[in-house]
Amino acid sequence: MEIMLESQVANLEQMIAQQVRTCDVLDPRVLEAMRAVPRECFVPAPLRALAYADCALPLPLGKRMLTPMIAGRILQALEAEPGERVLEVGTGSGYLSACLAAMGARVRSLELHAEIAQLARNNLRAAGVREVEVEIADGARLAPEGDFDAIVLTASLPAYDPRYASALKPGGRLFVVVGQAPVMEARIVRRLGANEYGSTALFETTLEALEHVPVPPAFRF
Repeated sequence: MEIMLESQVANLEQMIAQQVRTCDVLDPRVLEAMRAVPRECFVPAPLRALAYADCALPLPLGKRMLTPMIAGRILQALEAEPGERVLEVGTGSGYLSACLAAMGARVRSLELHAEIAQLARNNLRAAGVREVEVEIADGARLAPEGDFDAIVLTASLPAYDPRYASALKPGGRLFVVVGQAPVMEARIVRRLGANEYGSTALFETTLEALEHVPVPPAFRF
């Protein structure tokens, strides 16, 4: 990993204390992973002074980074263990991928847009992260076959799609945000057996929808 400056370390600790821990992200492994990843490596150069701010910083093509708070909540919900295979749908800047790798996971990340995929690869390289494989692929077309310990969608599904959970191995976990603005629900879905799943509501949030997924028709009186 890149060596952080004293000022960056101070900003990082402030981010963890004032943003991440205040939303009950207390897992020591998550906090250490976020400490280990230099977030400024994943922020567009003109905005690096805001790397540790509580905001969704812009990326190319109108995309945005997850806020530190949301990233921390996702990491805590996924409970990634060393050696586990994690699928990420929507690479974005690569920051969440890097944090998962810092927790010991082997990450395969799918990114629809070639420009953003290359940006993420560059960011990961700059941060010294080598345990992440970034592929240009449409996560909305994910086949049900899979054997992942954990899957995370960094964009929302307007309606829940069981294909993602079916790509988990038994005991695997899926993090997904379901719904349409203004109300969306973050969930953790666990594969309990061959055809048995359990779902737990975590918190309300809003994320842009995953591209190319079907949107339910609007309700009309």
